[in-house]
Amino acid sequence: MGRTIRFGIIGCGLMGREFASASARWCHLTSDIPRPEIVGICDTNATSHSWFVSNFSTIVTVTADYKDLLVREDIDAIYCALPHVLHEQVYIDVIRSGKHLLGEKPFGIDQKANANILDAIRQHPEVTVRCASEFPYYPACQMLIRWIQEDRFGRMLEVKAGFNHASDLDVTKPINWKRKKAINGEYGCMGDLGIHTQHVPFRVGWVPKRVYACLSDVVTERPDGKGGTTACDTYDNATLVCTCEDRTGHEFPMFLETKRLSPGSTNDWYLRVTGMEASAHFTSEDPNAFHYLHSEGKDQAWSRVVIGSKPLFPTITGDIFEFGFSDSILQMWAAFLQEIEGVPVAFGCFTPEETRLSHALLTAALQSHETKNSVALDL
Repeated sequence: MGRTIRFGIIGCGLMGREFASASARWCHLTSDIPRPEIVGICDTNATSHSWFVSNFSTIVTVTADYKDLLVREDIDAIYCALPHVLHEQVYIDVIRSGKHLLGEKPFGIDQKANANILDAIRQHPEVTVRCASEFPYYPACQMLIRWIQEDRFGRMLEVKAGFNHASDLDVTKPINWKRKKAINGEYGCMGDLGIHTQHVPFRVGWVPKRVYACLSDVVTERPDGKGGTTACDTYDNATLVCTCEDRTGHEFPMFLETKRLSPGSTNDWYLRVTGMEASAHFTSEDPNAFHYLHSEGKDQAWSRVVIGSKPLFPTITGDIFEFGFSDSILQMWAAFLQEIEGVPVAFGCFTPEETRLSHALLTAALQSHETKNSVALDL
């Protein structure tokens, strides 16, 4: 058995449970990858502790104060899933404690907070720090990424990427912290969803030079859960029109959309690439399929091939079977554990430098929406 990396979890909500569940099925992976072990948990809501304690006998520290985990010598790394307003202080404290960190997006409530986090990372090069982003690990999306890397598309025409939900169409849904600017930040839906749309484009070199943003604040109040209503002051939907360059220096448009008011979208993450020689797309609404076409004369036809379970890190699952969200979480964590070990990964987790690019883009998007003009990114 390989090395064990002992983890503490700060934030025992939905994604904290997903990570713990992934660690419990580590035997699903067939590669020689270090095993995560959950030894400490932290959440100010004590009722969230019971699921973890009931399911993981390895947990020895249960606390409401995250600093209790940072002083433990039996914890090597931290997974942190907290509201955006808490990212700066907690992430910096984790990094300064010398523990590896996988944090959640947007990696700071704003550009200044992100810059402070990155400064702490520069001061502690011994620590591996990444941002969570699991959707590119679907095998069909990995196929699309390989096509990009192999330059199959020819001269680029356009790229479209998005992450859309429909749950906020229910105006009776009680407000939560993601709908409050003071906690979520001014980015609104872009802060919570944007990095998911940027992971693949940034990794392959499609970094926007300029952006024109259209942001919508449609639902301006929601039930407060106490019989009244309260202000809902974050952007619900965002569409960014970006100017990028392909490998030959030709400009092309890239459209990034993040929407919480998207009728019919339960959890739609997609990436669509079109070029003069070929085109392809992936969507989580058809999660096992890779869609592609070759541009041959005046007639073109889309083809659809089911990729099956052929992930970046091999598993015990036969490749004829379906791949799902929990599998993508497992793959992302495998990538992070390999990166902690210094093992090269064909497609790694979202990096701190890429979070800097993300904040530059979203800050420019806010300026664009305010001025109603295209804005150059300050890179």
